Amino acid sequence: MRKSYLDYSMSVIIGRALPDARDGLKPVHRRILYAMHSEGLHHNKRYSKCAGVVGEVLKKYHPHGDSAVYDALVRLAQEWNLRYPLIDGQGNFGSVDGDPAAAYRYTESRLERLADFLLADIDKETVEWGPNFDDSTVEPLVLPTRFPNLLVNGSSGIAVGMATSIPPHNMGEVIDAAIHVIENPKCTLPELMRFVPGPDFPTAGIILGRDGIRKAYETGRGNITVRARASVEVHPKTERESIVVTEIPYQVNKAKLVEHIADLVREKKLEGISDLRDESSREGMRVVIEVKRDAVAQVVLNNLYAHTALQTGFGVTLLAIDGGQPRILNLKQLLERFVAHRRDVVTRRTRFELKQARAREHILLGLQIALDHIDEIIELIKKAENRDAARDGLMTRFGLSELQAKAILEMQLQRLTGLERQKILDELAEVQKLITRLKEILGSEKVLFEVIVGELREVKQLFSDERRTEIQSAQADLELEDLIAEEEMVVTVSHAGYVKRNPVSLYRAQRRGGRGKTGAVAREEDFLESLFVASTHSYLLVFSDKGKVYWLKVHAIPQAGRSARGKPIVNLVQLSPGEKVAAILPVRELPEPPASGDEALDQEAAEASQQAEKQAVAATGEFVFLATQRGLIKKTRLDAFSRPRTAGIIALGIEEGDALISARICGPGAHVLLSTAGGMAIRFDESDVRPMGRGAYGVKGISLEDGDQVVSGEVLAPVAEGEPAPTILTVTANGYGKRTELSEYRVQSRGGKGLITIKTTERNGPVVSAARVLDSEEVMLITNKGMLIRMPAKGISVIGRNTQGVRLITVESREEQVVGVARVAETSPEADQAGVAEPAEGAAPVESAPADEPGAEDTEEGNEE
Repeated sequence: MRKSYLDYSMSVIIGRALPDARDGLKPVHRRILYAMHSEGLHHNKRYSKCAGVVGEVLKKYHPHGDSAVYDALVRLAQEWNLRYPLIDGQGNFGSVDGDPAAAYRYTESRLERLADFLLADIDKETVEWGPNFDDSTVEPLVLPTRFPNLLVNGSSGIAVGMATSIPPHNMGEVIDAAIHVIENPKCTLPELMRFVPGPDFPTAGIILGRDGIRKAYETGRGNITVRARASVEVHPKTERESIVVTEIPYQVNKAKLVEHIADLVREKKLEGISDLRDESSREGMRVVIEVKRDAVAQVVLNNLYAHTALQTGFGVTLLAIDGGQPRILNLKQLLERFVAHRRDVVTRRTRFELKQARAREHILLGLQIALDHIDEIIELIKKAENRDAARDGLMTRFGLSELQAKAILEMQLQRLTGLERQKILDELAEVQKLITRLKEILGSEKVLFEVIVGELREVKQLFSDERRTEIQSAQADLELEDLIAEEEMVVTVSHAGYVKRNPVSLYRAQRRGGRGKTGAVAREEDFLESLFVASTHSYLLVFSDKGKVYWLKVHAIPQAGRSARGKPIVNLVQLSPGEKVAAILPVRELPEPPASGDEALDQEAAEASQQAEKQAVAATGEFVFLATQRGLIKKTRLDAFSRPRTAGIIALGIEEGDALISARICGPGAHVLLSTAGGMAIRFDESDVRPMGRGAYGVKGISLEDGDQVVSGEVLAPVAEGEPAPTILTVTANGYGKRTELSEYRVQSRGGKGLITIKTTERNGPVVSAARVLDSEEVMLITNKGMLIRMPAKGISVIGRNTQGVRLITVESREEQVVGVARVAETSPEADQAGVAEPAEGAAPVESAPADEPGAEDTEEGNEE
């Protein structure tokens, strides 16, 4: 069994499953091509039944089943399997959908023109020959290919204990690399990769990254990520988006791919797809995936890449038979094996041609002697008794060889004419010139390689084409965020620490004074305390009232219905006992902190880091501004919070009895507005506060009256010329509020008492929040009973500071109070529909405060002291 299995293994490895490093062919492919060559089935001849080819191969060369031979023949003709097909098939040869070819009695074939260059000079003793399976004839052990077929068309096969997987490449690129190896034998891999940047698949597609290619070319093993080419098209009438796939990864079955996508949609593992159809035709591939109206096409495409064969890995193993043994070779070694093979073939061919030329020269020299002594030779032949006597006489009289004498005897009399005589002399001169050239080739390695390079360039000129597969720079693996649509979310946090998110689109705009819509159902002894709007891809810096900060992603917060309670935030961040969330700061990107000490970067890297930091600052601001209930303020660089631990890090020092109430992004030139529950506000320049470390306590921002406390800290960015002027929206606990021009809040020095921002009468109640808003924005208010209203900011009256304001939301009882206010960056279409208000569930809409209510038509009154 041991001996039998080893014999079988070697037979499979050497004689069946692995290609030869020289011509890139397995025995079955070599036998098919040679059999068609022997039958004369060249590209300029008629097609012949494949059944005849299969029969010829089985009869003389390949002692295996007819299906194995026919399958191999079919593959050589399939343009989606071979980058440069070697057989020209006529009839049904299958499809990229995995359809099988028709039976060989129906199909016809002949060699492609390229195959002639694979078999060129095979009859000139250029390769070794061996007996066939029954010793009835001989077959070539390798073909004298004129191009690096192993790299050009690739190969794949599974032997015993080993397998090969060589991707196809572009003809022009590989030939250029082979020429470079000839001209620069000591060239390096990076030099070769300038010519061969990577595989070039017949089905095109996109290769992501060069690391896998480089590793495969260096070591002979590597993995390449191949992605389909897909684009997003928008229907001109319906404006619906569709993903259109025009190229798929190599060796992916299109029909199975489409079926797999359909199964995933049916099983609800892929969402956002409304229709799927294959519109491929003779003109090209086209798979259309229609996207639902509320889905994001790029996110759907990312999910397709992650869960289907639209993105797949191609494992490269450059294993081939080299010198009778299987070896893993790198790119340069494969090219060197081909160059060495061509050198051997051209040398053998030149020797053969030299031998043939010398034999012809020998005959022509004899004919020349005959022409010079034609009368004497004719006389000698006339007097000879027979052919043998004439031959012997010529050899004796003129010193000719037997071949020369025989050629003279066989010469026709018409060759004695003047024209024919000259042809003989011209042919002799040409043959002698050829002999000189052939000797030159054999005598100089430089000339020999010039011949090889010339033939390579001829093949390149005839068959080279444009690269099909695009190679893109390395991309990071698909993260979880890539599979999640980026959209604005309303995030709500309850007093008991429950958090949830819902799309902004869930809440339609209403006019001020409306009853609102349920944002969450309040539980006994629990109420909603805050809300904010942020993208699903944003970072969340969760600040606790104890001055610690935690790191979270919006998409990590569970999405729930409007009436759902949500999830305890302690399950998302590791809050300490008794610690509550004070502020949640959405940040789109977090800049990396600069290196220091032993981690200092070199000059070039430092400049790149500074540039990246500037970009991050420009996008998100430079500092985090913090404010406490007792009026202490602090600003810290944003990059100080870029690497928080799971258990949180210190954001600022907190005194006993104090608590953090606000965290904002603060950039250069901004102003800070602190508002108190007692209706006071102070505005000062951010430069009045020096940057501090995370552990600092901060400095005084506003002087508070007894019993008063800071309720909001707002950062006011500079207003550029031409931009709309912002207003300050102040909202009180009883649902009243107003907008006031920003210019009415004069800039003061930090630490003062500030100015009156709104009257905190019994009707209004204490201030809940003061925020900067624009006319184009919308605002959301929420009560501790779970009612939420969304309204355009421009619908809220703009009146002076020392006034009471107007009703913004109707509260049903004294126990119900407004607890949160947030801005919505973009208005929805519903918000622009003037006069349309949506009632809360079971309630009628209230478009504005009744005229007889106090404060409905308030005007500015009183003084500012």
